Amino acid sequence: MRRLRIRLIVLLTALALSGCTPVSRDGPTPAPTAAVPGVNRDEQLSTIAACHLLRVGQTNDVATTDTTVIAATNQYGYPLGAVVARANRLIQVYQSRGLALIARAVEACERLADDTGVTSALVRFEPDGQPRTAWLRIDGAEIAPGFAAQTIAELNRRRAIGLVINSPGGSVHEARELGRFLRVNGLRTAVDRACTSACVDVLAGGVERYVTQNARLGIHQSRVPSRYSSHEGGQLYVADSFRYLREMGIDADVAIAAASVPNNQILLISLSDALATGLVTKVVEGFE
Repeated sequence: MRRLRIRLIVLLTALALSGCTPVSRDGPTPAPTAAVPGVNRDEQLSTIAACHLLRVGQTNDVATTDTTVIAATNQYGYPLGAVVARANRLIQVYQSRGLALIARAVEACERLADDTGVTSALVRFEPDGQPRTAWLRIDGAEIAPGFAAQTIAELNRRRAIGLVINSPGGSVHEARELGRFLRVNGLRTAVDRACTSACVDVLAGGVERYVTQNARLGIHQSRVPSRYSSHEGGQLYVADSFRYLREMGIDADVAIAAASVPNNQILLISLSDALATGLVTKVVEGFE
């Protein structure tokens, strides 16, 4: 997490120094067309702009924003130019306080998600202004050392909005590192074949988690690393699994269920249970 914050500080500073965020040509910031009782309009615009700036800073790409920003501008009537102009102003105000701006931006996206009822997620745009729909697909690969870094690099290179992953599992550490990256950066996950063992931790990281009707999700005990080799260590390892799923907003009882299944067996999770526990947010027809 610290490395992600440092990277964001560098990117936001670069944006401020280079002026690469488009400057609004709309003149003074107009008031929204839809009044919100009890809400300070100026502060609300700053909240929307801060969330927008989070996604721009994370991707180093001005052709990005957040789903909640789009929802809020539509719901409350703020022109996009006003949001961009306010984002430029925030960059200048926080130029020497990158961590404070990141904290405000993260909180802003969370607040907008509550206000609009829309999940906070990355939105990318094509040169013609249409939303980008590209997903990165990984089929059958074991989650081995270096998997997280390689996948993150490929997600960035392809300007993907999500990850379709079908894997037999592997390193829990790598899976959770990737899962946390996906969550922080507003990316979605999906499974349309089979995702078992540590792969489920990757699925859990998506801000939205899709599966197809025929997808198979399987869990079992993880192979406990040597540092957890004692009985007490094994219990701590289960607790770590519990905490990770809870961090992702998923019913942590999934971790308890996994701990009850021997490592050489697989417990398949029904779609109804996957939906009920929050492991899956939606069942879809398929992916291109």
